[in-house]
Amino acid sequence: MQPNNPIFDDLSRVASGALNVVGGVREEVEARIKEQFQRWLGEMDLVTREEFDVVREMAQKAREENDALAAKVKSLEAALKTSVKKPAPKPAKSPE
Repeated sequence: MQPNNPIFDDLSRVASGALNVVGGVREEVEARIKEQFQRWLGEMDLVTREEFDVVREMAQKAREENDALAAKVKSLEAALKTSVKKPAPKPAKSPE
């Protein structure tokens, strides 16, 4: 059995209290850092994930429409080339 020593009991209580204080300080520091980051991010005028996804979908749709229109223009140009006959070259005038 260990003898009941009040000095060790006091040291144990002080160490336990110090650990609690350190834990509280850590939580306070984390909260302050989080607040600071939120303030910085708020000042940066960043878009939300939802806004980014909406714009990305719009860009994808525009890209698909652009590809479809490019294919349509290509087919119309090909059809135009086959339907238009080239005019015969004009005879060169001879100098008189």
